[in-house]
Amino acid sequence: MHNIGVIHGRFQVLHKDHLKYLLAGAKRCRHLVIGITNPDPRLTRKDEADPDRSDPAANPLTYYERQWIMKETLMEAGLEAASFSVVPLPINIPELYRYYVPMDGVFFLTIYDQWGEKKLEMFSELGLKTEIMWRRPQSQKGISASMVRQMIANNLPGWEELVPPTCARILHDLDISQRLRESPGQGDRPPSP
Repeated sequence: MHNIGVIHGRFQVLHKDHLKYLLAGAKRCRHLVIGITNPDPRLTRKDEADPDRSDPAANPLTYYERQWIMKETLMEAGLEAASFSVVPLPINIPELYRYYVPMDGVFFLTIYDQWGEKKLEMFSELGLKTEIMWRRPQSQKGISASMVRQMIANNLPGWEELVPPTCARILHDLDISQRLRESPGQGDRPPSP
């Protein structure tokens, strides 16, 4: 078991497959540092390996909202508050990592696509210790946050079953459906698989 693990994601919105990923990381270390990427527009860069990740429509929740959902969801899942930290992580700006995450931790990854491979390459170039928790084809990725966002924006039933209960409650409290309907590119299109 590692002393400190570092895991990351946008979590726009946090869904049940994200939770599986987070809990898998938590089992591998004594303390899990969760880096929330794209913490604000100034720390978000476009990347050809995943061009949609920087689109404002793909980032409806603020850093504060995501860390709130993260903390509440992980405690609901049984993690002690002292066993994890939630921090911002400007994933596309590697020279800033040291200001946000412990560089001596083990960086956990799951790889499904070119973006996952690119992050592994970035981490390796920095000399970070990495552990690939699993590598699977894109077809086995499961739930996608863009699908959940589109379901919410289009008022489609069933999205609550794709996210942890605490996340669903907070999203309702934030009236995320209204925010997504007002966001260009979210409403009036079918959810992608």
